[in-house]
Amino acid sequence: MENQERFAEIRHRQVATNGITMHVAEQGDLSAPPVLLLHGFPELWLSWRHQMAALAANGYRAIAPDLRGYGDTDMPTDPAAYTVFHIIGDLVGLLDHLELPRVFVVGHDWGAYMAWRLCQLRPERVRALVNIGIPYLRRTPSVKPTDRFFKAFGEGFYMCQFQEPGRAEASFARYEVSTVLKKFFSIKMDNLSAPPGMEIIDYLEEPPSLEWISKDELQYFAEKFQKNGFTGPLNYYRNIDMNWELMAPWQGAKIEVPTKFILVERDVGYNAYATGMKVKGGDLKEVVPNLDVVSIDGYHFIQQEKAEEALLHNKRSKSIQNTKSPSHYSTRIYLQSLRIGNV
Repeated sequence: MENQERFAEIRHRQVATNGITMHVAEQGDLSAPPVLLLHGFPELWLSWRHQMAALAANGYRAIAPDLRGYGDTDMPTDPAAYTVFHIIGDLVGLLDHLELPRVFVVGHDWGAYMAWRLCQLRPERVRALVNIGIPYLRRTPSVKPTDRFFKAFGEGFYMCQFQEPGRAEASFARYEVSTVLKKFFSIKMDNLSAPPGMEIIDYLEEPPSLEWISKDELQYFAEKFQKNGFTGPLNYYRNIDMNWELMAPWQGAKIEVPTKFILVERDVGYNAYATGMKVKGGDLKEVVPNLDVVSIDGYHFIQQEKAEEALLHNKRSKSIQNTKSPSHYSTRIYLQSLRIGNV
């Protein structure tokens, strides 16, 4: 990869957890306060490369696994092996293996969803949470999520199209893997729905280039997805309704973990899915009472797209304005600005 010196301090290991072998990338002193970084779709541990370096440089231990079905972590063939309980079991097993009773947690996309659930199911393992883009969604007891999605957005909605086993995989296969990734990485639409009769991957445009990811970094992503395909990651979507059923006993439960939520103002669904309104209107605060919300301008993959400038999230904060290096920006948005070091 380019800038090999930049990644020379990253340690890689395989960890046996919850019946699978999980690939984990780490950076920082082993005795430093641990920060667990959870990626989304279609990403890998590498999505946190900027934050890992920043955290390590500022006295933290960054831990970024490839989640179940991704990268160098095992990919079970059974679609039913990708429920929220499986993923949370993987993460708790990882923490047990590393002998870490409590960690800071940062999540994005599906990683944010799982981070919310980790705080809900095993709050004693989380010191504090930073989640990006995906707010905690209240469970609607009378309507399954996919029924609600279909009614609101139609068959062209990406989550609806991802439900049928093999459908998305077949449409993705018409393109080079790197093209599929670039199409997702460059999403700038509010409602991720295709017109009638069109697959979402055909509807998405391929950018000529992506400024925030190098050719070698994109190649790394592409090689991993070329090796394993997209079925494992897509199985997360295929368990949305099952997760809804499994989480029924926690209906109405609040998340008491100290939390910072980063609202991305041009993210998918900011308007179409009422994300902005729900967060700014106080709906999230009702479920997550110990909450701090900040808004930043950018698109979905914000932690990669604007690793330096966008992470300088609050220009009104003198302590942040006066920092002198990009690494400080990342650390402050995740840790110091939340003041979770004292939690």
